[in-house]
Amino acid sequence: MCIHQLNLLAASNNLPITNFLGKQHPIEAHHLSSICDIMEKAMVNGDTCIIRCILVVFQVVFKFFFSPQTERNRDIVRRSGLLLWQLLMAPRDQICSEIQKEVCLAISSGLNILYPGEAEINNLLKLVLTEGERNSGLSQLRDVILTNLAEQLQNNRFGSEDDDHYRLNDELLHYILKIVVRESCVLITKCQTVSKDDFQRLLSTVPAASSCLRYLMAVQNHLLSNTILIKPDDNDDSDSSLQGETLKVQELKTSILSLATQILTGCDEVLEMLQQVTTALINSDISDREQRLKGLEQITKATMLGHLLPVLLTSLMHPNLQTLTMADALMPQLVQLVLYTSQTALLLKTQSPVFSELNSSPSGASEQKGKLLPDERMLEEKEEPGFLTGLKIPAPWAAGKTVETVHPVRDNYKFKETVHIPGARCLYLRFDNRCSSQYDYDKLVIYAGPNTNSRKVAEYGGNTLGYGSRSVLGTGWPKDLVKVEGDTVTFSFEMRSGREHNTPDKAMWGFACTVRAQESSEDVSGGLPFLVDLALGLSVLACSMLRILYNGPEITKDEETCQELLRSKLLQRCQWQVEANGVISPALTPSPSPLPLTIDEDREFTYPSDVLVPPVGHYFDLPRIRLPPGIMIKLREISGRARPQFRPSIK
Repeated sequence: MCIHQLNLLAASNNLPITNFLGKQHPIEAHHLSSICDIMEKAMVNGDTCIIRCILVVFQVVFKFFFSPQTERNRDIVRRSGLLLWQLLMAPRDQICSEIQKEVCLAISSGLNILYPGEAEINNLLKLVLTEGERNSGLSQLRDVILTNLAEQLQNNRFGSEDDDHYRLNDELLHYILKIVVRESCVLITKCQTVSKDDFQRLLSTVPAASSCLRYLMAVQNHLLSNTILIKPDDNDDSDSSLQGETLKVQELKTSILSLATQILTGCDEVLEMLQQVTTALINSDISDREQRLKGLEQITKATMLGHLLPVLLTSLMHPNLQTLTMADALMPQLVQLVLYTSQTALLLKTQSPVFSELNSSPSGASEQKGKLLPDERMLEEKEEPGFLTGLKIPAPWAAGKTVETVHPVRDNYKFKETVHIPGARCLYLRFDNRCSSQYDYDKLVIYAGPNTNSRKVAEYGGNTLGYGSRSVLGTGWPKDLVKVEGDTVTFSFEMRSGREHNTPDKAMWGFACTVRAQESSEDVSGGLPFLVDLALGLSVLACSMLRILYNGPEITKDEETCQELLRSKLLQRCQWQVEANGVISPALTPSPSPLPLTIDEDREFTYPSDVLVPPVGHYFDLPRIRLPPGIMIKLREISGRARPQFRPSIK
């Protein structure tokens, strides 16, 4: 147990013992051979205590005291690996769960020693990912390795030496994603298949994430965060530095696109299963149907829909990822996900009256509907069905934003703050009943705008406690709501007097004010249901991607440089034809219709109405076009012809 505690202490990178152990010399091969001899003898005798202790020794040795450089060391490593695998694959009736856990920790600690090559590690991971469901030892080893890799990946910067080791290849990621999708579908299916007691126990275990899901979360966060945070080195202005950073960003975007495509595909499968289970529960006659439908949202948050999809949707809205390539690749999947989430949210919303009437009679809904006023019936009949119908959408600053000074205010104290609530028609200010200042000129001034140059609304100061100035400014500090037109209000407070010795803190309390976009917060929504929120997020991202597809490719630097030439009348007169190799070039045949002899350069050029009329004859002379001076200068520079100099004639 002392060695086990030493191993746990060594796992912390911030403790002095870690640095001490890291500086020790590697043990010799014969020492590790002796440890293997003890392990073999303990396995023959079935001494679980000795086996467990040796397994802990293996963990410490693999981490700090062994380096397989020589051939003899590699032989001892192979022997150690065979002993560990013999214990791992032993039947459950011959090995306890504690020993199996220690075996997994030992293999994970010596992963790079037992499997020195990348191919060997990939083969091991492929084995535990594909066969883990059939063997409890492999399943536990998979969880330990992926948990360790996830923790290392979270602390690792993209592009470092260990990045390729912690971030697995696409094939292994595909296996992990298949496991996560299967786990999510099984978890959702349990809402329909398990018993009532098992369903309650299931609710108490979520939303804990499995090791495979945790690793996918770590990979996703690693790629997304580095895409947003990576920046060129400010101290290195060389082209090689900028080019290196650009290559990193491109590599990141490629990895994100591949991962996002797989995650959205997996979410599509999970949402399809969710829709099936929701429909089955609604049409079922089980006794706890309402409780299962209510718990279905909590279960859904424990799947990849809750752990992966919201972070991915939010990150894809970042400008670094709003690209045409990303939109073109993800748009079909986003549309499908919007349909699944909105349809499932609508199915669950149709059961919302059931949730609010669990303790009432079954006929309560029909009785309440019969008591509706005629206007309400008309409104209900005209209301279009949808997953947002009847839901309260949270408004910005719905709960209010509090603006306040220090309490109590001090001498020479100044305070200024602006509150802006986008989209608000007016703002409502409610002051704390403790607001007070020493004198009426120690006052707060309120402006309807972003600064103190805006329109003044009101000013308040003084106190009614009998200290300092007995008078108050105007009506004193307001007890009712103060309405400010517009979406912005500015507070400016200044303590102009010095505090007198007999003035208590309550007479110099300062002020506190809550700013809201509505008169009260009683009607504020506590939040949207998870699937409704997910459907809205997917809709916003899909609309953003659709806008990118509509706008098309970004304007290149060459196009920006040639904007004036592209808008010239010279190019507008050309007929363009596509050659065999796809290159667009001006046609050699003349324009089908003669153009006007005079062109106003300040007006936009339009073709004549008879542009499609075939010309009379085989050829005609094109009229001369007056080009802008800027284009003429560029044409002279390219051709090398100077502007002709006209000399006045001498008579």
